[in-house]
Amino acid sequence: MNKLSARQIYFFLAFVAPVGKLVVLPARLAEYAGNDLWIPAAVQFLLQAAIVFCVLLLAKRNMSLFELLENTFGKAVAGIAVLLFGLFLLYAGLLPILEQKLFVQGVFYDTLPSLLAFTPFFLFAAYLCSKPLSSYGRVFDLLAPIAAAGLAGVLLFSAANADYGAVLPVGASGAEGLLRGTAYSFSWFFDSVLLLFFLGKFEYKKGMAWKGALCYLGGGAAVVFFLIVFYGIFEGTAINQLFAFTKTSKYFSGFTVLGRVDYLFIFALSLVMAFYCALPLSGAIESCVQVFGRRKYLPTLLAVGIGVLYFVFTWLFDYRFGDVMSAVSQKAFWVFPVFTVLLPALCLLLKRRRSHDRP
Repeated sequence: MNKLSARQIYFFLAFVAPVGKLVVLPARLAEYAGNDLWIPAAVQFLLQAAIVFCVLLLAKRNMSLFELLENTFGKAVAGIAVLLFGLFLLYAGLLPILEQKLFVQGVFYDTLPSLLAFTPFFLFAAYLCSKPLSSYGRVFDLLAPIAAAGLAGVLLFSAANADYGAVLPVGASGAEGLLRGTAYSFSWFFDSVLLLFFLGKFEYKKGMAWKGALCYLGGGAAVVFFLIVFYGIFEGTAINQLFAFTKTSKYFSGFTVLGRVDYLFIFALSLVMAFYCALPLSGAIESCVQVFGRRKYLPTLLAVGIGVLYFVFTWLFDYRFGDVMSAVSQKAFWVFPVFTVLLPALCLLLKRRRSHDRP
């Protein structure tokens, strides 16, 4: 039974997915590409939009990822492939969770011990991951207006403070800077794999593929504009500005009268990010459910196990976020285009099963 609607998929693509790019990515793009930081981001959004289009075309077949692979390669190969996608999501979820930890501790609870401040997130994530992935539909309905209001509010208070000439001349970083910025930002763009695990949980509607791609590009355009504003405010010091979206709005002159009302929008975006960070973990559990079936207590046990695993990981690497980011986003960056671009696009070549297709 389909539990997600086309609207909820659009909301995820347009409002929820872009929020995960607002914490550390702006500073890293400024380091790699300087004033051209927005160009690698635009390339990534265009590339992911094309893959979103391909993945949503697969929804016409009304089959899950496991069923699609089983129909072509058989049950054993399908199980291995789906579990590999699940392991990739566990790997891809490392940076977002560490970002969230640093963000929560640095912005909201800087006087508390780091693990104590972040423990509620693991409890929240474990509960969320124990639920079926299709339960995110209602969540996307609630998060979409919150994300839209949060990003609009931050941009409203930030845009007037930017020097837009700072991003000129275009191409100043050269081909090397643009290539590095594009290659080393893949680890923030794995939305196509998340979308793969929603297959079979919603009914394809006419034009859904191109509408979904446009929704993703719309959210991407807002992020690209934020990157331009971000660099226009901080320019040469942008590489040092972690938690970017919490810092661009604080220079608004009206705060002397209004107070820091921008924190309302920062809290809104933080709520959306908490759900977004749990999505890769939910996708990893979904991979096990598709292969082994939704056995009693299996999702709950997996959710608790993954929660404990990540809790230990964040404790071990409490002060080594830079090392983890360097290893994941630079040294092993090639893993991401394989799983987020090549393999999802190749899924279009999987055999069709007429009995499952729309007439």
